Amino acid sequence: MAAVDVGTERASRPSTLGVGVVTFLASELMFFSGLFAAWFSLREANDAWPPDGVELDVLQTAAATAVLILSSFTVHRAHRAAEAGDRSSTVRWLLVTVGLGLLFLTNQAVEYATVDFTMSSHAYGSMFFLMTGFHGLHVLGGIGVMLAVVWVVTGRTKASLDQTVMATSYYWHFVDAVWVAMFATIYLLS
Repeated sequence: MAAVDVGTERASRPSTLGVGVVTFLASELMFFSGLFAAWFSLREANDAWPPDGVELDVLQTAAATAVLILSSFTVHRAHRAAEAGDRSSTVRWLLVTVGLGLLFLTNQAVEYATVDFTMSSHAYGSMFFLMTGFHGLHVLGGIGVMLAVVWVVTGRTKASLDQTVMATSYYWHFVDAVWVAMFATIYLLS
């Protein structure tokens, strides 16, 4: 019987954390798919979609979308720094990503304060706030996870950064991709 190198065997197996995150993201994809299905069903059922008088600031939200897309590049840089074992660069890039995420959420808060409809105004308002609100909560959750990773990375841990930052970046890229689809659906396909 041949000897098995345990280190090589472990290296060839997929990361448990990575598999868990991908499984979680698959469930999140189903959740957001349901929201998109509801949006398009209501759009088909209503004559005016969006209703008369609904005006969204497409240019301002396009700029916020560009900020969120930029944050995918910064979280990728954080992951690359983590792979290289560079804790200070990992922290710096994660904090830049957090800042960009907060800028995106600030735009969303400004938009919520300035639109001339509410969640109870009509079906469009309900779906607008439901979809963008759930996405905003996911962005906020991602920011929280990144701050937790920064806290761990700046602590006394000797644990590998790579897997933790990789899982965080998977989540962040997913949230960004969902927003691009949401932006196209809500702001461009009116």
